[in-house]
Amino acid sequence: MAEDCIFCRIIKGEIPSNKVYEDDKMVAIHDVAPAAPVHVLLLPKEHTDNVTTAAPELLAYMLGKVKTIAEQTGIAEKGFRVVINTGEEGGQTVNHLHIHVIGGKALGWPPC
Repeated sequence: MAEDCIFCRIIKGEIPSNKVYEDDKMVAIHDVAPAAPVHVLLLPKEHTDNVTTAAPELLAYMLGKVKTIAEQTGIAEKGFRVVINTGEEGGQTVNHLHIHVIGGKALGWPPC
């Protein structure tokens, strides 16, 4: 874990969070600045900077949990968006891989 990484500190319990899901590989928390009524972040417990540095098996595992998170938060039936921002120009603001699961309202396209 990276000592100065805010997501690593959340995973270690140093910073409180509102958890939706947790297992030995990842944790899912409500975003503190939600873009929609439901906005959950899936965080791997092992620090990796982004989608390009993550092991493919980790990405597959985390994406495999999206259905569970969507069902637990009540957005599975009507639909939701899954977003992985990567790098500065991709909108990534924390250099720790995180997958956004966003829903609870109609989402427009394009997103920006």
